[in-house]
Amino acid sequence: MPADAIPAPTFGRVTISDVARAAGVSVPTVSKVVNGRYGVAPATLKRVMTVVEELGYETSLVASSLRRQRTNVIGILVAEFESFSVELLKGASAAAAEAGYELLAYSGLVAGNGSVGWERRSLSRLAGTLIDGAVIVTPTVLIPTTSIPVVAIDPHTGQGGPATVDSDSLGGSRVATRHLIELGHRRIAHFRGRSDLASAQLREAGYRESLAEAGIEFDPTLVLDGGYQTAQTAAAALELLTRADRPTAVFAANDMSAIGVLQAAHELGLRVPEDLSVIGFDDIPEAARATPPLTTMAQPLHDIGAQALRMLIELLGGGDVPERVHLPAKLVVRGSTGPVPGQ
Repeated sequence: MPADAIPAPTFGRVTISDVARAAGVSVPTVSKVVNGRYGVAPATLKRVMTVVEELGYETSLVASSLRRQRTNVIGILVAEFESFSVELLKGASAAAAEAGYELLAYSGLVAGNGSVGWERRSLSRLAGTLIDGAVIVTPTVLIPTTSIPVVAIDPHTGQGGPATVDSDSLGGSRVATRHLIELGHRRIAHFRGRSDLASAQLREAGYRESLAEAGIEFDPTLVLDGGYQTAQTAAAALELLTRADRPTAVFAANDMSAIGVLQAAHELGLRVPEDLSVIGFDDIPEAARATPPLTTMAQPLHDIGAQALRMLIELLGGGDVPERVHLPAKLVVRGSTGPVPGQ
């Protein structure tokens, strides 16, 4: 090994003692350097910083927060990492980088009966010591008071508690249903989302409103539970699409459910869109890759994540933010919708 090479620790997390030993200085000297305090000679400072970079030393977030009352880290709390939350995370990550913040993505424990209230448990673990503030994706309960600033994305219960960011579920579902009606469809089914989600309730309401506007009588037998899940929707769609009076079109409350409908149609030998038109909601990456590519209502997921992050940074700085930011959804027509069969 060259004489000026820096020996790395043999295992485990790099400690301040490792840095001191490699740099040939005392632990207090390293502490002064990494915390930006005066009293260190320029040559020593350069040597210590070289060792810090080469060993990959990082001060403890917990220790830093106790010392400075800030971590410069923002938490993104999600129930699980799936396509919807990952797309939001991409937007939030870009906004955090622009503002000079680090991002901690954290998935709360939601197994079994632990799903309701997962965000409160997550906040109690992270708030104040690991993160300065949090963006919570689809929180299950209202969080009226918190020890750190919080912004919610698409909360289950709708507006209430912290500042929220969401897209226009009601207006978007009206547009989605109207698109099918304009293609000549009259028998349109709807796979609704989870009953505990305000967004799912709004999407069903928009579907019903567009039917009423077009003079189409609402048929409750054409509304089924999809739960925002592909497998659950596919199983229900197999039964729906084998009925003698099956629908000619389906509006699914999210893209994962719409993909479930496509799977069921393929299994039954139905052609999409020649025999059945299908439209979803979200525009996750899987929508464009579906067979055929899925027509959908595109939520601006990256923008939603970025907007929530910027609102949180404003709150951290002591500023005011709107109680709710409502972003529009846009119709993206692909290959899964077409005229009603026979036209």
